[in-house]
Amino acid sequence: MTIREIATGLKFPEGPVAMDDGSVIVVEIAAGRITRVKPDGKTQTVAKPGGGPNGLAIGPDGALYVCNNGGSFEFTKRQGLLIPGHAPPAHTGGRIERVDIASGKVEVVYDSCDGERLIAPNDIVFDNVGGFWFTDHGSTTHHHRTHGALYYAKANGSKIMRVLRELISPNGVGLSPDGNTVYYAETFTARLWSLPLSRPGKPAKVEGFTPGVFVNNFPGIAYFDSLGVQADGGVCVATILAGGITTFWPGTKRMKHTPIPDPLVTNICWGGKNMRMAYITASGTGKLIAMEWPKPGLRLNYNA
Repeated sequence: MTIREIATGLKFPEGPVAMDDGSVIVVEIAAGRITRVKPDGKTQTVAKPGGGPNGLAIGPDGALYVCNNGGSFEFTKRQGLLIPGHAPPAHTGGRIERVDIASGKVEVVYDSCDGERLIAPNDIVFDNVGGFWFTDHGSTTHHHRTHGALYYAKANGSKIMRVLRELISPNGVGLSPDGNTVYYAETFTARLWSLPLSRPGKPAKVEGFTPGVFVNNFPGIAYFDSLGVQADGGVCVATILAGGITTFWPGTKRMKHTPIPDPLVTNICWGGKNMRMAYITASGTGKLIAMEWPKPGLRLNYNA
């Protein structure tokens, strides 16, 4: 598969959203901004929320919803790569934001749940009734690691629920094609989990002692980042260290790793008329790349 570089020089890009006009909106975590990348590679600032904008999704109102980790990473340069590290001492928590794409206006939708401050929201996906799932990655300091969680919330700010708690660095999140399963990937365990749903936002019972249903893991040393879902149900997980996208088909032992020349591959989304064009963030080298994907991506519930 031929890789095409669309934009370079981005400050740790993540959260790509393929827009109907052919552009792709990404976050630049290390710069605290949201950026539109046009098909010719030119960039335009959409908003400057500060902190650490991380995951992005279009909501039912056509606005961008942002998982902002609140600046939970200190970035360093190593071997020519920009690498996120521990949370700085000044980090106090993150938030969910709504961004008006036309004006760049940023407003906070949630910064806490049940009186507890969100730590570091990471990735987000909307269901077909206008609610959204998001992960809170937790944080790492020189002394300890905090737990993460999986949340469900309404876009209008009226309700937020912590569905799973005490997770180990939850990162990517996505929904199955029928909307009856939510998937989440854990970074440090490199495990992909699923959670069956009885209705939107409501988990079904999971047997055993684990919070979700184990799907698969990477067969080697790797970290998992964000994920996207194919139209055929395959779950494509951005894989750090191994450098690429690892696709799993839940309910089977099938997996396929597609290498990308950057050890810090963090996200994938799809666009184009047939949803076969994959847009991938190669964050260590600061690039947004594109490649024709073997299978079409699942069209998201909301687009703009």
